[in-house]
Amino acid sequence: MTDNDLQTLVEQISRNDFHREFKHRAFFNSRLRTTGGRYQLQTHNIDINPRMLSEHDLPTLIGIIKHELCHYHLHLLHQGYQHRDSDFKILLARVHGSRFAPAGPVRQQTKRHLMYTCQKCGFKYLRQRHIDLKKYRCGKCGGRLQLVQAS
Repeated sequence: MTDNDLQTLVEQISRNDFHREFKHRAFFNSRLRTTGGRYQLQTHNIDINPRMLSEHDLPTLIGIIKHELCHYHLHLLHQGYQHRDSDFKILLARVHGSRFAPAGPVRQQTKRHLMYTCQKCGFKYLRQRHIDLKKYRCGKCGGRLQLVQAS
């Protein structure tokens, strides 16, 4: 599905379920990681996480679109558009939108470990970030550090 297909789908859902026109942009945003979609208050655009379609099915995507359209239409009508507002909860239940985005598969990120050793006493330091070797010395003896292993 392309951004144009998504735009058409959002406009169709807006007309059919909300009986209002969607006059702004809807597009996929691959930078979204922990959320299914986002309604932007300043521009009134809707971003959708592309993984909601690739890792889940079309009804899940439609539920997320309905959720974001609830934010969109209530905000433009100057009603309660936030999750805690009763206007939002009532409209979301009426259009059968998703309350929460489904969790994706657990992705474990491997952490990078850097091994530094002191050239004087041989003490080993295991770090996740680089150390400025010109600035830092061994905490035990004051000797120079050397990067031994990066994995």
